[in-house]
Amino acid sequence: MTTALITGATAGIGAAFARRLAADGHNLVLVARDTGRLREQATELHDRHGIEAEVLTADLSGEKGIGAVEERLGDRVQPVDLLVNNAGFGNKGRFLDVPMADELTMLKVHCEAVLRLTSAAVAGMKERGRGGIVNVASVAAFLPRGTYGASKAWVVQFTQGAARDLAGSGVRLMALCPGFVRTEFHQRAGMGTGNIPGWMWLDADKLVSAALADLARGKSLSVPDPRYKVLMGAVKLAPRGLLGGITSRTGRKYGPQ
Repeated sequence: MTTALITGATAGIGAAFARRLAADGHNLVLVARDTGRLREQATELHDRHGIEAEVLTADLSGEKGIGAVEERLGDRVQPVDLLVNNAGFGNKGRFLDVPMADELTMLKVHCEAVLRLTSAAVAGMKERGRGGIVNVASVAAFLPRGTYGASKAWVVQFTQGAARDLAGSGVRLMALCPGFVRTEFHQRAGMGTGNIPGWMWLDADKLVSAALADLARGKSLSVPDPRYKVLMGAVKLAPRGLLGGITSRTGRKYGPQ
């Protein structure tokens, strides 16, 4: 049986990946900050699907947490075949309204952790000639809208560049760029969601199914919904200056309250 390691595994997209991969027969390494929730999740998935679910408590905003996950990814005796870098969060407020410490923590989780964990996983995967990595970004990566979008743009560029460098190695890398998904993300950031139109919301389980299908097809970028594919196509055609104004107004309308 293959093993998948998922960061941010206890809620939202991470939990949806855990449910789907467990149902498909993969053993799991579940990574998050809350040991209690991790253990409950591991027990449920084991009892329901008969897979082994290992718990790894780690805070990826700190050196100790990143180091612990790096060490697990480097285990050659119990190798990880699929890494899902899903851990992330949002900050409420515009540039300069958010404390610098919080901005730097975001970059630690979204950029440094993704870089280091991807690197740790790839080393063993290349030796075995197989493996997959999904780095969860966002459609915000394509919009000029603050530190969150900038950090997710880094994830996309890094992932696609690394995918090209690893072509032919048997290791697949893909950046996953969802839109609005009903998770704990907005609640944790103190963001209102009542003003976001219903048609913009995605189902986490359907999103994961589409993402895994794209990974199997060898895509390095996945925007897993026709609605957002159309929106991102329009974004590519819009002048950058005009787009900045639109996204600023849209962010105030549909973003943090």
